[in-house]
Amino acid sequence: MNSETALEVRELVKHFKQVKAVNGLSFDVKTGTCFGLLGPNGAGKSTTIEMCEGLLTPTSGSIRYRGEPLGPRYRERVGIQFQSTALQDHLTVIENLRFFSALYPVRRSLDELIALCRLEDFLDRDSRKLSGGQRQRLLLAIALVNDPELLFLDEPTTGLDPQARRNFWDLVRDIKAAGRTIVLTTHYMEEAYLLCDEIVIVDAGQIIARGVPSQLLAEHFNDSVLEVPAAEAPKLAGSMLAGTPKGDTLEIQTPDVNAAVAALLAAGVSLAQLRIRPRTLEDLFIELTGRGLRE
Repeated sequence: MNSETALEVRELVKHFKQVKAVNGLSFDVKTGTCFGLLGPNGAGKSTTIEMCEGLLTPTSGSIRYRGEPLGPRYRERVGIQFQSTALQDHLTVIENLRFFSALYPVRRSLDELIALCRLEDFLDRDSRKLSGGQRQRLLLAIALVNDPELLFLDEPTTGLDPQARRNFWDLVRDIKAAGRTIVLTTHYMEEAYLLCDEIVIVDAGQIIARGVPSQLLAEHFNDSVLEVPAAEAPKLAGSMLAGTPKGDTLEIQTPDVNAAVAALLAAGVSLAQLRIRPRTLEDLFIELTGRGLRE
């Protein structure tokens, strides 16, 4: 066990009757990093996270934290922000913090948590009257009340508006800067790219890609994407530019941006709404897992 490894997962398997939800996953989470576990609905990532959190027992395989099997002491060393957490009705923010803090023998200062998660302006507000962003900041503070070494964030920004999401990202960066280890699940690929030092993408219970986000993009793509209005597509009929419709946009992948722009001009395509972008983690995710809707 490397001293830099916080969580070690080996050949993890979980079966539910005839369903193989997780089928032989192995990965390491390094201390002091943000590790992203990504995958489409039904891929097995939620089951994997629940086993890593100690909430589900694996069918086979092993999970070790700092070289030790998970046990009662592990629960005291980790924090979990679930997708949805029931707060106590009729309690204010500060009262909820005190309630959850009292459940642990080792606690972080509430003043520190309030400052870290920026709760000062609504401490006396009933938790039922919080905005989405305020509620997520409170749930993050609750996940940190026991001053955990390892923090699990399970789709923490789902439903937040863009400003609240970016504010939450700043909090996550602050936590990682303090030396904590974070395991993140998310459906927002921009979030994973900006926050995670390393990611794994799972599908059908198995890992289909892993690595540093920027390196994964470099390994899979050597082109850029040009976007023009889909209404311009008829002008490209018979040209060398192959485009993929995506809503009101036509996406054109090309390794040579200059040549592609010249071809667009030659075809009479207006460049007024042309957008040129590099490949993104979302492109990689869709290429590996497909565009089909997952239930």
